[in-house]
Amino acid sequence: MLTAASDIDVLARFGRALADPIRCRILLALRQAPAYPADLAESLGISRTRLSNHLACLRDCGLVVTAPDGRRTRYELADERLGHALDDLRSAVVAVETDRACVDADDKGCG
Repeated sequence: MLTAASDIDVLARFGRALADPIRCRILLALRQAPAYPADLAESLGISRTRLSNHLACLRDCGLVVTAPDGRRTRYELADERLGHALDDLRSAVVAVETDRACVDADDKGCG
C-alpha cells in the first residue's frame, strides 16, 4: 500500500540526491531530456559503473525512473515538476547568495 511520505522525508530524500555533484549533473542532464546510461556516462565523462551507482541512488530516492525502449533502458525524471524544482532551487540559491560557500564545506561535503 502506497502512502504519502512526510514533508521532512521528501525534503531529506531530495537533499541526499543533491548532496553529490555527479547526481546533480545527472539530474540537470535529465532535466533537458531523457537519456540512455551509455550516453549519460559519455556526456558526463564518468564510467558506466560509477554512473550506475548514482542512477541507483536517484531511483531509490524516487527522482528518476526507467523506461524500457526495445532492448535498451532510458532514464528520465520521475516527474516533470522536478525539472522546474531544480530550476527554481538553482535560481533561488543564486539570488540569495552568489559569493558564499557552505560553512565548514569541506567537513560537511558541501564544497
